Amino acid sequence: MLRIKKISAMVGKRVFTDAGDLFGEIEDTNLAENKIDSWKIKVTKEMSRNLNGARGVVIPHQFVKAIGDVMVINAASLPITEKEETADEEMMDLSEGSESTQ
Repeated sequence: MLRIKKISAMVGKRVFTDAGDLFGEIEDTNLAENKIDSWKIKVTKEMSRNLNGARGVVIPHQFVKAIGDVMVINAASLPITEKEETADEEMMDLSEGSESTQ
């Protein structure tokens, strides 16, 4: 098990789905009671199209399957759609099942 002394060391790491697709890059983390609650991920342009144009998402920590040189997340838990039209949304929050934008 890899131990990271600082959460800031994860910023900029690449995020992949468990299917092997590049999902994005870690921007930040949200803490609750000194524990990691969720991760802010800046998504790739390809994934942005599948997420209704959202430029970033908030991934609950329970969606994370592995953390090391890269982060691996569970693709089955993501609300990925196949749409041609995109909206100008900033951030999609996947915490607690909500799909609101920030």
